[in-house]
Amino acid sequence: MNSPNEAHTELVLLDRRADGVAVITLNNPKVNALSQQLLARLTNIADELIADPPGAVVVTGGERIFAAGADISQFGGPQEAVVITAGFHRALDAIAAIPRLVIAAVSGYALGGGCELALACDYRIVSERAVFGQPEILLGIIPGGGGTQRLARTIGASRAKEMCLTGRQVKADEALRIGLADEVLPTDQLHERALALAAEVACGANVAQAIAKRAIDEGVCLSLADGLQLEQRLFAKVFESDDSRIGVQSFLANGPGKAEFTGR
Repeated sequence: MNSPNEAHTELVLLDRRADGVAVITLNNPKVNALSQQLLARLTNIADELIADPPGAVVVTGGERIFAAGADISQFGGPQEAVVITAGFHRALDAIAAIPRLVIAAVSGYALGGGCELALACDYRIVSERAVFGQPEILLGIIPGGGGTQRLARTIGASRAKEMCLTGRQVKADEALRIGLADEVLPTDQLHERALALAAEVACGANVAQAIAKRAIDEGVCLSLADGLQLEQRLFAKVFESDDSRIGVQSFLANGPGKAEFTGR
């Protein structure tokens, strides 16, 4: 059942900009709790962007709270837990599967499911006031939206264990140092930088970007030998694109950085 706030709110907003950037904004006042209703809407939006990809994606929330985590009022016993974790995995796996660069623009608190959402993105630009954490242990539970897996792959197993087993929160400067954040900016520059990077990527070789993302995402789960074989296959595949012909011909005629790609 929707809460009173949710009943009158579009929980996730999608703005497809003229520059090819799609902006996903969490919109569940007051703390952007990731309810099952919000996650279902997020899944639908991500599926739309998978089917009809933009040039790049920015995911953002509020200035004070990016996302405070799951809606605790929906918790119950093991049966409810199965539903909740499945909803998180559907939504965040779909965000991760968008075949374009997905940038998390994080201001304020990204806790629990909010941290997991940021981890499902490819690149995290954060404000100086950003705070990350997986505080589920303080409720006597564990992360259920991918936190135990994506966090360890991002910052290493030992640091992930320390965060998940203590519930300690990590501020922006430490997040940058350990690789949880990729850039830290003053709050008033956050969205401008995220949108500028997304716009720069959006006008690039989108087919090659999608294939490079696939190679990295699938390769990290393979042995080095298998990963190199995957790269060989995808390197050949990318030459099927119009952009590869445009890029090579432009380089030979005009040097690097002059190609005007079509995204095909």
